[in-house]
Amino acid sequence: MTADELVLVVPRAAVVAPPGWYGVRTSGIEAVLAAARTVGRYLPRSTVEGDPAFKQLIPYLVLRDGERYFLMRRTRAGGDARLHDRYSIGIGGHVEPTDGDLFGGLRREWREEIEADFEPEIRPVGLVNDDTTDVGSVHLGIVFLAELGGRRIGVREADKLRGELAAPAAVRAVRDALETWSQLVFDAFEDGRLR
Repeated sequence: MTADELVLVVPRAAVVAPPGWYGVRTSGIEAVLAAARTVGRYLPRSTVEGDPAFKQLIPYLVLRDGERYFLMRRTRAGGDARLHDRYSIGIGGHVEPTDGDLFGGLRREWREEIEADFEPEIRPVGLVNDDTTDVGSVHLGIVFLAELGGRRIGVREADKLRGELAAPAAVRAVRDALETWSQLVFDAFEDGRLR
């Protein structure tokens, strides 16, 4: 993170009503997308990382092929030691001014993270929030889904990340090692709250 890196934020009150909530929701997606367009602005990440008056909006893309998930594991070569050996079923990151909007940020993340000869159709399916941690209290995830339809993909930075399609049972076997958002989103897909 550079001190002057600008990221898309919205006022917390515009997207998370008091007293807040924990987990995954399917209601409110359109309101969050509208808030991004109408009251979203770009502020220095170094400022908003510690300010829960704002929510940094993070597009969080889940890739599926039928019932299988694209399951990724971060290696020890990655920069953030807190994430070493953690698993994820989502690709996501901050939205920058050059992205244009949430969808542009999502497309950039796809190009940066995934090796593929296509760009999938994506659709928003939910929101994920975790105000129980300092990091979670300043981020809100918009969960998107892309169906791979049998097309092959891989990870770009293979030294920092491993990825493969995994059946739900295989994801369930590493659930305790999933990042929190991935745990919440996986559970919501598996119990039918997300489709």
